[in-house]
Amino acid sequence: MKASYLLSKSTSLKLDLVPLTLLLFIVAGTIASLIGQLDTHFFGIILTNPELYFALMMSLGTSLISLIFALMIAIPSAWIMSQIQLPFQKFIDTILDLPMVLPPLVTGLSLLLLFNSQGIVSQLIPIISQWIFSPIGIVIAQTYIASSIMLRHARGTFSALDSGYRLAAYNLGLSPLRTLINIELPMCWRPILCGAILAWSRAIGEFGATLMLAGATRFKTETLPMAVYLNIASGAFEIAVGASLWLLFISACLLFLLRTINRNI
Repeated sequence: MKASYLLSKSTSLKLDLVPLTLLLFIVAGTIASLIGQLDTHFFGIILTNPELYFALMMSLGTSLISLIFALMIAIPSAWIMSQIQLPFQKFIDTILDLPMVLPPLVTGLSLLLLFNSQGIVSQLIPIISQWIFSPIGIVIAQTYIASSIMLRHARGTFSALDSGYRLAAYNLGLSPLRTLINIELPMCWRPILCGAILAWSRAIGEFGATLMLAGATRFKTETLPMAVYLNIASGAFEIAVGASLWLLFISACLLFLLRTINRNI
């Protein structure tokens, strides 16, 4: 029996449409409220304002660098974790998943305590303390968040791959590294690319950890989310809306790309 027929006959199913309609209205309303600001005046601000241009370039530049670092960290880690059972596996999984669920401000404070001049890392490598409150601090915060997302996604991808391909490659004399590069990554590139897009979108929108580790300084550590925060705080509403519209546009493009790739998987 078709679900559409059941829906037309069932009162309970009709009532279930109420929260769906409410959620759709709220989400569509928030998007429409931002897009509704996009007149000729706002369009000129978005394209010509030097602060927005700086924030856009800072967001795209740091997030791309962070994504590269996240891929370099997460893919080998996910690959090895999908093949062997580590001691205290559940404890390790919990630790590695914490960045995805911790409040961003707590994440940023933790990173600040780790990397400041009194932190453990800075005691071993003193120059690291000079990296905070700079664009490098933005990259560190974004990489921290993106790596956790990429690790979880890539590990699930490698675990779902039939181990027979890997064993056949080993039997043919390929090393584990060549098997990863020549066999597994070509077979898994679409899901891994989807994970990379999700990690990149999270890095672009990162605010709390970036605020704590890199600070909020105009034309220095000002990403698009930071531009929204700074200009709302200072009363420059138009620039804040312009930064929000840029973030909305980037998010829509990444979502469209993600759905295009998923359609072909």
